[in-house]
Amino acid sequence: MQINLATQMQAHVIIPSSLTLNTPFLFFPRNKPLLRTTKNYSNFNLSNGSSRTTFTRKATIKNGNEVKKQEQKEESQHQQLKKAYPFHEIEPNWQSYWEENHTFKTPDEIDTSKPKYYILDMFPYPSGAGLHVGHPLGYTATDILARYKRMQGCNVLHPMGWDAFGLPAEQYAIETGTHPKTTTLKNIGRFRAQLKSLGFSYDWDREISTTEPEYYKWTQWIFLQLFKQGLAYQAEVPVNWCPALGTVLANEEVVDGVSERGGHPVIKKPMRQWMLKITAYADRLLEDLNDLDWPESIKEMQRNWIGRSEGAEMGFCVLDHEDQEQEISITIYTTRPDTIFGATYLVVAPEHPLLSLLISEGQKKCVEEYSELASRKSDLERTELQKEKTGVFTGSYARNPVNGEAIPVWVADYVLGSYGTGAIMAVPAHDSRDHDFAMKYDIPISWVVNPEGESNRKFGETYSGEGIIMNSSSLVSKLDINGLHSKEAASTVINWAESTGHGKRKVNYKLRDWLFARQRYWGEPFPVVFLDETDEIVPVPESELPVILPELDDFTPTGTGEPPLAKAVSWVKTTDPTSGKPARRETITMPQWAGSCWYYLRFMDPKNTDALVDKKKEEYWGPVDVYVGGAEHSVLHLLYARFWHKVLFDIGVVSTKEPFQCLINQGLILGEVEYTAYRDSEEKLISADSVTLLSELSQERVSEEKVIKSGDYFVLKNNPTIRLTSRAHKMSKSRGNVINPDDVVTEYGADSLRLYEMFMGPLRDSKTWSTGGIEGVHRFLGRTWRLIVGPPLPNGSFRDGTVTIDDDPTLEQLRVLHKCIAKVTEEIEATRFNTGISAMMEFLNAAYKWDKHPRSIIEGFVLLLSPYAPHMAEELWSRLGHTNSVAYESFPRANPEYLKASTIVLPVQINGKTRGTIEIDKTCTEEDALNSASSDEKLSKYLVGKTIKKRIYVPGKILNVILERQDVAVSKS
Repeated sequence: MQINLATQMQAHVIIPSSLTLNTPFLFFPRNKPLLRTTKNYSNFNLSNGSSRTTFTRKATIKNGNEVKKQEQKEESQHQQLKKAYPFHEIEPNWQSYWEENHTFKTPDEIDTSKPKYYILDMFPYPSGAGLHVGHPLGYTATDILARYKRMQGCNVLHPMGWDAFGLPAEQYAIETGTHPKTTTLKNIGRFRAQLKSLGFSYDWDREISTTEPEYYKWTQWIFLQLFKQGLAYQAEVPVNWCPALGTVLANEEVVDGVSERGGHPVIKKPMRQWMLKITAYADRLLEDLNDLDWPESIKEMQRNWIGRSEGAEMGFCVLDHEDQEQEISITIYTTRPDTIFGATYLVVAPEHPLLSLLISEGQKKCVEEYSELASRKSDLERTELQKEKTGVFTGSYARNPVNGEAIPVWVADYVLGSYGTGAIMAVPAHDSRDHDFAMKYDIPISWVVNPEGESNRKFGETYSGEGIIMNSSSLVSKLDINGLHSKEAASTVINWAESTGHGKRKVNYKLRDWLFARQRYWGEPFPVVFLDETDEIVPVPESELPVILPELDDFTPTGTGEPPLAKAVSWVKTTDPTSGKPARRETITMPQWAGSCWYYLRFMDPKNTDALVDKKKEEYWGPVDVYVGGAEHSVLHLLYARFWHKVLFDIGVVSTKEPFQCLINQGLILGEVEYTAYRDSEEKLISADSVTLLSELSQERVSEEKVIKSGDYFVLKNNPTIRLTSRAHKMSKSRGNVINPDDVVTEYGADSLRLYEMFMGPLRDSKTWSTGGIEGVHRFLGRTWRLIVGPPLPNGSFRDGTVTIDDDPTLEQLRVLHKCIAKVTEEIEATRFNTGISAMMEFLNAAYKWDKHPRSIIEGFVLLLSPYAPHMAEELWSRLGHTNSVAYESFPRANPEYLKASTIVLPVQINGKTRGTIEIDKTCTEEDALNSASSDEKLSKYLVGKTIKKRIYVPGKILNVILERQDVAVSKS
């Protein structure tokens, strides 16, 4: 058989790129479904007109023939699956329709008598990598809710924008020489296209970017309000300085002493910085958490971050070399003043302002070396409980004010200069960190708290709880708290300190003022100038906003600590707009957090040139009803946004105390399960359960097709004695397990991707990606299509319209539909989208058993499907004869009448004795009840072939069958 590829032919051949003797060829007639042939070929010739290659295929394959047949079958099924319905035509058509008709546009002027629903995604940073399949998880959930609420008659606000300033774009620009604006716009374009390809019902007319001057004008305006309220100020503070990146990094951007991006060394360095006084709102940020519908774990994280504690500040006088008190006093903060008699040493932070005055000549070198090492560590590293405590004796002593004892002063990095006073009294008997430190450096330990009910407690281990005070009295201070409970003792110590001048009651917070500055180019300029003569800070008049970020060709770090904006000499040199005096602009820029603190407000009124947001629009739309995003933003972004919102509330810009009423954190989507085999030093395969330390063996990735499950474990298909390990990892480029949604959409369609991400499991849980899983939901959509449109025509296309009929539905069909309506509605409201999909699958299974499909039933189902699979729903709705988009049709409501149980369990008696039960319809006739009993496996032996003398049937109560006497006897035998 010869086929000339250069001529017109009535057959197609697909040739695999890599041919072997056993490679199966794909051969199918033109315009026919693709089938994988299993024919044997002999002297199979392919000619391109100039040369000829002959491939000979053996008639039989001795090894692996059955495996290949199975692979052929699976490939054929896969090809048919891809043709389940014409998503590749439907989806682009409806996306174009939505865009051309602005289907999801929320008008500026709306009927405010209608209920509102503001649903918001945490808007993304548009990276060059684009989306992976983990991103659409939350976006799909919010889209389902938005579509559902529209269909319920709500005014819906569902916008999208870009958090586009920040370090990643700037670093990419430095590496490539491309301006950050260029790469940012390119990345935004890619993200936008990907989101549109998934059919999300965003109001793209409200799209915003934090990098646009029209937007950051109002970010600068908010900063000016903070400045006027005394909530923005400058201070010289120790910061995380990365010389290589040339910028200050936030604590969360430093990991193990190096920058998260690039792995460059980071040091502590004092710098002039802008600070925002978030601590002024600490109590309100705590109190108002109680009224929010947020996960309790997130609220607890915020409470811990704010870290409110009640205690006391106490002064410990520093002693000179003759044991005399100096004028220097170390002020400590403690939450346990009841334990002050147990303080056996003091610790100051390496950055404590008094440290240089405390160092003796003999200790100077080692203290300075220690402090320099500490400056390279992040706050998280320094306070980690598991790490070994380190420190250096300063050479100084201080006097404990309650007992007059001289105790040593140490410097240790587990104390932070940013918390409390930067100094602590160490009570090693009742604090585990202090105890570890004291044991390491042989410092005395004194027990002063005995747990209640343990009069003969064995000492030696730390006890951090409350109890009865002991060993705590002094004739010197005339203070005696022995026998008091901890709470009473603490109050007594504070009263004593205040009356003697040794201290005072104090409420403290872990929360520090917000370091609001970056030595970067790609960020919002500060709207202030500094007068040349006096260095006075002068705010730019609001009428002069925005202060535009200047174009720079060279935005690399200066290497001197000066920000890149210092290179814009003509921009920096300016005049005070009010006085006309010579001045210079601020060259530090705002952090990326700035634009994301208030973007939810701008979405309410994005084109307003006169105000941040119109008051009436804010009063209607605020607060955000549902806010969906990753748990990684559980503290900083949410805390900062709440702070800014409260400031805006205080000055009358917003009408609500909180920005986000309900918060949902979606789970992660992990990469597909990876299977690993292990080999020993001789390269022999080793079963994973046969050794203790797998890390000592070499690892080998095993593809899924070579693995089978055996009980609770996975083993090699060709060697079941070798057990493998299996694990799903977070998607990352480095692991090569990132799934691109573009590829999924190309192969299965956007509706399949949306449906699968919701069907994987509960929204808030982490889930593992499985290609087999998406094929399952794609099959469901294909079955839905064929149920309503009909099977494909001989040429592979589908008929116009549908196969539905205009007949009235049966009672059973109404019951099946309304049961589905009730379940889907309940599950959307509770964001249990996976079980809502299960309910629709159950409906489909039932519908396939019907001979006829009434239009009214099918239309109800299409409406239920539309929030989940909007492209298919729009197409089906159109084919059902509707000219308007399904997006604003009314969501079905379940009729309670059809939800009532339609069957009952009826007891069946034979000659007055109950022999069993049958399940029948409530309206079942006597004859039908008897037929059901006769066909019942248990009851049939009493009834089949017997003579019935009498039947007593009470509908809904009982069926009693009286048999002839001889038949009763027979039945007993």
